[in-house]
Amino acid sequence: QVQLVESGGGMVQAGGSLRLSCAASGDSFSRYTMGWFRQAPGKEREFVATIRSSGGRTYSGDSVKGRFTISRDNAKNTVYLQMNSLKPEDTAVYYCAAAIRSFPSNEYEFEYWGQGTQVTVSL
Repeated sequence: QVQLVESGGGMVQAGGSLRLSCAASGDSFSRYTMGWFRQAPGKEREFVATIRSSGGRTYSGDSVKGRFTISRDNAKNTVYLQMNSLKPEDTAVYYCAAAIRSFPSNEYEFEYWGQGTQVTVSL
């Protein structure tokens, strides 16, 4: 079992930056592939980024490539999402998730989820 708690959301103007954090507790954090997803009102949940358990490999969705960076600190049981050059279309609830699989292919292969943190980007 893994418990995940996101923080760092808020309101920011377009072009600004935010850093989200996700603190994990419970099972050994370093075993899990970690991911960030987001869901805007009226839309399906969207993949943002994942990072392998060792932190060596990362993958990002096309809509955030070059602007968002996922990282992790296994000593602190925390995964981060650095978001730069934010756009109004980045407005969503952002969720942290954990998967025991090394290469989860979709959101359904993530076993554990946080409660989400709201990010709002204004013009």
